[in-house]
Amino acid sequence: MDYVLMTALITLILFFGMLVFLEVGRRIGNRRLANDAEGARTGTGTIEGAVFALLGLLIAFTFSGAVSRFDVRRNLVVEEANAIGTAYLRLDLLPADAQPALRDLFRRYVDSRMEVYRKLPDVEAAKAELVRSTQLQGEIWTQAIAAGRMEGAPPPATMLLPPALNQMIDITTTRSMATQLHPPTVIFVMLYGLALASALLAGYGMAGGKSRNWLHIIGFAAVMAMAVYVIIDIEYPRLGLIRVDAFDQALVDLRASMK
Repeated sequence: MDYVLMTALITLILFFGMLVFLEVGRRIGNRRLANDAEGARTGTGTIEGAVFALLGLLIAFTFSGAVSRFDVRRNLVVEEANAIGTAYLRLDLLPADAQPALRDLFRRYVDSRMEVYRKLPDVEAAKAELVRSTQLQGEIWTQAIAAGRMEGAPPPATMLLPPALNQMIDITTTRSMATQLHPPTVIFVMLYGLALASALLAGYGMAGGKSRNWLHIIGFAAVMAMAVYVIIDIEYPRLGLIRVDAFDQALVDLRASMK
């Protein structure tokens, strides 16, 4: 299922689920008031406060964590562009005869790295392109080491180029792992469950009125559902509506500079 559609479906289920729980809570509250008007609300404030406080903390921590990971992923794009650019510049240390082939490999490598993320949200296509990027890394490393050992190659070539290539290769692993770094599923399940529980308690607190306050009912459900949607979307910035694609311009500019 398409990620955007799946996220929208989860949000809609939560929204309508909260509407149902609000109504269920209201009916339970009305029944309790009818049977025991004085004791129906005794002690409920403490429980409601505890549940809503826990919900608020969970939303705050999950949102803060999602934004933090979002910033890390954006910074890694720039770091990769810098690492590739540094390694590309250090090709000048190699013998002139070895440089053209390696520069061509670098251009193909940058093209491949950009394609990895352009193919998302098609995960399988992105994985296939990532395999190609890894193969190009191996070719670049092999040719660069061989060129550094050629007769006439200056000593700085073997001292400065391999570390730059190592950093360029390592950053791809870091970026791949960053895309898989998310909170445990149980956190989202707990957030979902607490939102429904808070709706039940809120509905109970609304009991006793002659009519339903639709503005508060729909507003409460909509705000909670949107908060959960935004948290999920920030966690997967390459798949949803919130994107980090603008930072890929760093790689685009780098590729344009590789004449």
